[in-house]
Amino acid sequence: MIGRRSDGSRRVVRGVAGALPFADGSVDAAIAILTIHHWPDPAAGLAEMRRVSTDRIVLLTFDPGVRPWLTEYLPELARLDEAAMPRTEELERWLGPVDVSPVMIPRDCSDGFLYAYWSRPASYLDPRIRSGSSSFWKLSELDAGLRRLGQDLESGEWERRYGELLHRDELDVGYRLVVAGRR
Repeated sequence: MIGRRSDGSRRVVRGVAGALPFADGSVDAAIAILTIHHWPDPAAGLAEMRRVSTDRIVLLTFDPGVRPWLTEYLPELARLDEAAMPRTEELERWLGPVDVSPVMIPRDCSDGFLYAYWSRPASYLDPRIRSGSSSFWKLSELDAGLRRLGQDLESGEWERRYGELLHRDELDVGYRLVVAGRR
């Protein structure tokens, strides 16, 4: 995409979380959106964010202690989250005090991240929808869980168990906004 940018566009800099190509204190704030779980060394990436920013570090991440309904069908998701997503205590150890706020996901969210379709369970049966989330690529028991979800949707079992969700406008499915100030 960098090559397709128009003349006069802002400069684009490529880098990796553990070695940001910026001078110390060269940005006001650093932000990472649903990415920390992909970093080989989250502590190093956050240290780099701290090094280059003069004020805040902002993360959109996921609380691995939350279990949205999809984990009932795909329990491997919970294991992946436990292994990859830093807990608040780890973030505080790496960043110092942090403010953590839940990010409510609206019923009609279509961004494509893992739990965006909490109110439209049949969406998870669509391979195109699943292609937007890296978590699905890592599941060894995906087909069995999706088969069970499809059966429960068809029989009405899903609605019996989770139908109250269909009356909500938004839901806390575990996403968190984490803000760390300057030390």
